[in-house]
Amino acid sequence: MIGYAFCGSFCTFARSYAALEQIIARGYEVQPLMSENAYTTDTRFGAARDWIDKIETLCKREIIHTIVGAEPLGPAKPLQALVISPCTGNTLAKLSCGITDTAVCMAAKAHLRCDRPLVIALASNDAMSQNLRSIATLRLRRGVYFVPMEQDDPKGKPHSLVACFERLPEFLDATMAGNVPNERVFL
Repeated sequence: MIGYAFCGSFCTFARSYAALEQIIARGYEVQPLMSENAYTTDTRFGAARDWIDKIETLCKREIIHTIVGAEPLGPAKPLQALVISPCTGNTLAKLSCGITDTAVCMAAKAHLRCDRPLVIALASNDAMSQNLRSIATLRLRRGVYFVPMEQDDPKGKPHSLVACFERLPEFLDATMAGNVPNERVFL
């Protein structure tokens, strides 16, 4: 079983959800997670309850959305891999500093204790400025992999990077098979 966590980059939820559908179609069993903000915030991209219902129906499991619920996902309830998609710059910064004050950060911390893959599909308007240090820090961490990324709007948002969500299923397959190149990040 893999974990699949949604953080608050609400404008990328539909793309992440499409990748999740493909991952499940490939035969993966998925335990869904959401950050507290993603679990409770209604936006112009959809009501939280609608996303919760869609994700739980697709995964056939309840979403873990609390620190207490996420903590056992390390040694007590191991996952083969944990995907954070979308991963916000805020969550990325917390992961790079070892901060575990959200369900997703706690799940990642508990998961990494088992030396299993953490796959990050980043969506950050500050990736090539404020969050560049966090990318560099996590890139050096064993078992942390970044889904290939691109600038989504080089003129309007020159510091932004967004994962190529459509490549997430193949990237997860490669990670699970141990076939991810040493670079571990592709721009």
